[in-house]
Amino acid sequence: MTDHPSPAAFRARFPALADTVHLASCSQGALSDALTAELFEFQHTIREHGAPWDSWMAKVAEARASFARLIGADSDDIAVVPSASEGAYQVASTQSWDERPGLVTTDLEFPSLAHVWLAQRGRGADVRYVPHHDGLVDAEDYAAQLTGDTRLVSVPLISYANGVRFEVSDIVALARESGARTFVDAYQGLGVEPVDVAELGCDYLVSGSLKYLLGISGIAFLYVRPGLRDDVSPPLTGWFGRTNPFEFDPRHLDYPEHARRFETGTPSIPSAYGAVAGLSLVHRLDANRVRDHLRVLTGKLQQRLLDAGERLRSPLTDERRGPLVALVDTDPDALAAFLAARRIVCSARGDVLRMSFHYYNDESDLDAVVRAIAEYRASQ
Repeated sequence: MTDHPSPAAFRARFPALADTVHLASCSQGALSDALTAELFEFQHTIREHGAPWDSWMAKVAEARASFARLIGADSDDIAVVPSASEGAYQVASTQSWDERPGLVTTDLEFPSLAHVWLAQRGRGADVRYVPHHDGLVDAEDYAAQLTGDTRLVSVPLISYANGVRFEVSDIVALARESGARTFVDAYQGLGVEPVDVAELGCDYLVSGSLKYLLGISGIAFLYVRPGLRDDVSPPLTGWFGRTNPFEFDPRHLDYPEHARRFETGTPSIPSAYGAVAGLSLVHRLDANRVRDHLRVLTGKLQQRLLDAGERLRSPLTDERRGPLVALVDTDPDALAAFLAARRIVCSARGDVLRMSFHYYNDESDLDAVVRAIAEYRASQ
């Protein structure tokens, strides 16, 4: 039975938070004792066993199964890929754009994925953008872009740009009615937002471990709805994309029926250890409690910043605001550097400073960053 630790008990698993305010989980989760232990264990396997492939493959399988359980999927529905961008490419490259060229995305999409979609123009895709209005995108905005020739609809769970929570289930339902497939980028929310692929109804979902899943870079997971058929076999492939990777037959190319047909070369083994560490912590949490905890913290931070005369880009309502607050600034990199010198870690993107929260954050972090921002303004 999961014990569902309190925020204070969860915070104790992250020793660095004793002297550091970590508000950059949208970029990299804080270092936990579990992650330190798993990375040490990886080093130990090389020192003791040299090349323990069986152990390493078991760790990759554990990471795959743990991710699947988090989103309510089966292990066979998950492909292990190096990044969300490659996951997006694997989906895009296996679609035919001849009869249904429409590919619908949004300006609030993370650029790396958006660039994958744009690259499909060379294969005949007609990339269409859903505009935002005051930082918001509604299901109705997507509906206006859906036509009978739409093949793929891409929607973020949470936008990296301003933390807006998308109406994913509604958008997926609208896309399905138009005959389009759906791709969900869950990277900016999975780990602090409840996600169930059966409830979302999406065809594809991607996320990686370095942000709210509390691992490190180098590994991501692509969910593929069971029974989904590709128009084109994956052109980017490798030995892990075979029915039996350890058959070592250079003259034979086959693809398994399940999601592993999208895998390529050897996965990052250290990253698999890191993913297992982070997922083991996330599985102890109740996602709804985490979301409620973050709503309180982000709501209080937003109000205090507004009271101080700051300009924000993140949504003001709890329903549409995800786990981050986006502060508009003329030089957010300089502000981030000022805060970093005071051991307050944030993430600058474009013209905003992003302050993102996890279950380990508390009001002392909020107090610290508000004081430091006021000090920075006074120094200008």
